[in-house]
Amino acid sequence: MNTRQFVLRETAMLAIGEAICTAVMIGIFAVGGYYSTSVLLGGIVGCIMAVANFFFMAVASESAADRALSGDIKGGKAAIKASFGMRMLGMAVVLILFAKSGICNPIAMVVPLALANIIITVIEFFRKSGETK
Repeated sequence: MNTRQFVLRETAMLAIGEAICTAVMIGIFAVGGYYSTSVLLGGIVGCIMAVANFFFMAVASESAADRALSGDIKGGKAAIKASFGMRMLGMAVVLILFAKSGICNPIAMVVPLALANIIITVIEFFRKSGETK
């Protein structure tokens, strides 16, 4: 499997996990009596941000690995640092704008971002041995 297919497959698996966990989170808000449209929108925005962050991180890592293989290690490191900075800045701007506007519940936006690491760990735990790119 080439690296582009691997990145897309991993991103799809994360997106499915994020959708399930975000639905559970929204259900917990509903059971607790705190459900509102802002919770739903916050969950959707947080889920999209988590998946987009993973996708762009994977693409930047793939690009840096390609640069390192061609001998440009410093360029690969710089690309990773630039990608990290742009992704964090973009997520901060989106979080602040949506939270300050009152459109989205801030907690519902942040929880899917925190769940991404757990979902990735679960995906890796159930991966068959030898199943890599």
